[in-house]
This record gives sequence, structure tokens and C-alpha cells, in this order.
Amino acid sequence: MKPAVPRRLINIISLAGLGFSIWFAIYCYQIGAFKNTAVLQGLVGQRVILGPLIFILLQIVQVVVPIIPGGLSLAAGVLIFGPVNGFLYNYIGIVLGSLIAFSLSRYYGKPLIQHLIQPKTYDKYIGWVSDQKHFTKLFALAIFLPVAPDDALCMLAGLTKMSYKTFSLIILLGKPATILAYSFILVYGGGWLAHLL
Repeated sequence: MKPAVPRRLINIISLAGLGFSIWFAIYCYQIGAFKNTAVLQGLVGQRVILGPLIFILLQIVQVVVPIIPGGLSLAAGVLIFGPVNGFLYNYIGIVLGSLIAFSLSRYYGKPLIQHLIQPKTYDKYIGWVSDQKHFTKLFALAIFLPVAPDDALCMLAGLTKMSYKTFSLIILLGKPATILAYSFILVYGGGWLAHLL
């Protein structure tokens, strides 16, 4: 029998994360980090080891317990650490977070997922799980294309018979494209595409 989902703990973590996010946003606003990229980079990016570790940990947490919008943290990674290191730290954090989300949902099952995913999202995608043969293909496509709620799908994948190996391969190979796409669009808008064409 699977252990009961620690609902109170999840609520406390979510509230603490939300509170920290609000405080951090106000703090960044007060020091001018949103107006000046150099201030934002100095806040975290200049700490050679600690800065990246904090950022990767933040990415892991936001995948499992969505305390801040994922797109915001992707853009922050690129702005703080630059396009190469920002991509790398985003990738590491999101991959590790996805693996943890998959493992937790496999262990705790639907009750945990229903606490962490919006009911509308849950209802929209839970039907995918019932078709085991097609789920893996749909999941891989959704992870590769930046059009679906990846974090929610990673948790729903934990309800299937998908192996850790298959899940890991899909995440490792599919995430780079979406992270690059989100990062460029969020940071540079459509202008970068015009330069390429």
C-alpha cells in the first residue's frame, strides 16, 4: 500500500515557495535588477559555484512544485548566466526535476498529482494515460515541442508502465529543443528569428 500523500507538507512548501518568490521579486525590483541586467547578473551570476547551484535547485523545485512560472525561470537563467551557461543550468535543473517528478508520481500515484496539477490540466491529459501504447509517442512529441505542460505530463507518465530508461531518454533528448526555444523567445522575442532569416 502506498503511503498517504503529505498534503499539509505540499501546501506548506507551496506557500513558502510563493512567499519567497514574492519577497525575491520585490527585492529585485528595489535594487533595480529588472531594469539593469548587470544588477541581476551580479545578484546570482557572479557567485561562481553557489550561484549556479542555487539556480539549478530552484529549477528542480519549480518543476516538482510549480511555485513560479517555468518560462520566467528559463529566461532568468539566460539573462543571469548568458546563453551557453544559462542553457546548461536550465537543462540540468529541468532534467533532474522531471526525473524527481516522475519518481514521486510513480510512488505516490494520483493523489499527489491531483495536489500538484491544476484540475483543468489534469482532466485534459489524464485520458492519455489510458492508452498505454500511444502514450509514449504522445509524451515524447509533447516534450519535444514546446506546446504542452511538460511538468504535468512528467507526473502523469509516472502513472504508466513507462520504464525509467525510456522516460529518461525522452527527457534527455527532448528537453534541449524546448529549453532553447523558450529561452530565445522569452529573452530575445521574435527579433532573433528575423536575424536568422
